[in-house]
Amino acid sequence: MSANFQVKDMNIQEKLSVMESIWNDLCESQDASLSPSWHKEVLQERMKESGQEGSFSDWDEAKKSIRNSLL
Repeated sequence: MSANFQVKDMNIQEKLSVMESIWNDLCESQDASLSPSWHKEVLQERMKESGQEGSFSDWDEAKKSIRNSLL
């Protein structure tokens, strides 16, 4: 599959929009095998080691934060 656009030619807002569209599509997928079963355990261990355990952001808040940091 080939895209009709070049990512390197896109501005940040366009890239974020495409990433959001892809993420939304993945979230709607019925395929539960997108992430291996061990993935959650590894993420939890890394967060514990970094002292960030339990510090997740709501997706909408995370998007706002990313957009604000890029403007």
